[in-house]
Amino acid sequence: MILSIIGVGLLGGSFALSLREKYPNVKFVGVDNSLVNQKISLAKGIVDEILTLDEALQIAELNVLATPVDAINKLLPYMLDRLPDGRTIMDLGSTKELICQLADTHAKRGQFVAVHPMAGTENSGPGAAFKELLTDKNVIICDKEKSNPESLGLVETFLRDVGMKIHYMKPVEHDLHLAYVSHLSHISSFALGLTVLDKERDERAIFDMASTGFSSTVRLAKSSPQMWAPIFDQNKNNVSKALGDYIELLKKFKDAIDQKDLNTSLSFMNRANDIGRILAGIEKK
Repeated sequence: MILSIIGVGLLGGSFALSLREKYPNVKFVGVDNSLVNQKISLAKGIVDEILTLDEALQIAELNVLATPVDAINKLLPYMLDRLPDGRTIMDLGSTKELICQLADTHAKRGQFVAVHPMAGTENSGPGAAFKELLTDKNVIICDKEKSNPESLGLVETFLRDVGMKIHYMKPVEHDLHLAYVSHLSHISSFALGLTVLDKERDERAIFDMASTGFSSTVRLAKSSPQMWAPIFDQNKNNVSKALGDYIELLKKFKDAIDQKDLNTSLSFMNRANDIGRILAGIEKK
């Protein structure tokens, strides 16, 4: 069997590395415009060969579309137009509504499976890929009923074999939830990083006093802008609503501090502490 990774970065590269242990006889081919990414993915053993997109489409039984979401929108129709019968495309995009709408207009919609692994780090590129990234993580499949049973079954098998826990959602539901639990946290981290960088111009010592708490909170600010800007754009309505809710609560928190309203501040923090109980329950599932 031949499997292609289109966009050999953190997610696509980690998916390939984790599958290699389960399927030593599978050949992995890579498609990437970056010569640096090509060299790294070959050197790390992520892929066995670099091909053009058209070459990969003609030989691969499964094509993993792991580019940023704006590139997915451009590539998916092109790939479906040229995809031989009996072959499959899965994407790994962090937004789903626009991608699924686009796929729905194509006659070969059944050969496409919309996938979002709930995994990642603040690092990007094939150099950051590692085989354990997806193990024990959740993965979302959207509109599974629109995929052919053969394509869906192939993708589900591979996802389970790398240790992922599969959940099913509608694209609209997926994008709404992700705006709050993923996209908002990245924007918050970017904003915090900018706030501190602006302050640092006058006060370099602020970084000498930065604790591990600051480092963990701002970690996501190191994420790839090329990946996240298209995500925010494609999910702009949900992200805007989430940001509005967040800003409103920030204003209330600021008012409580300005007014020395200790009871309100304590109330906010006590309510927020409940997130620990929720996350602990998620980790046990």
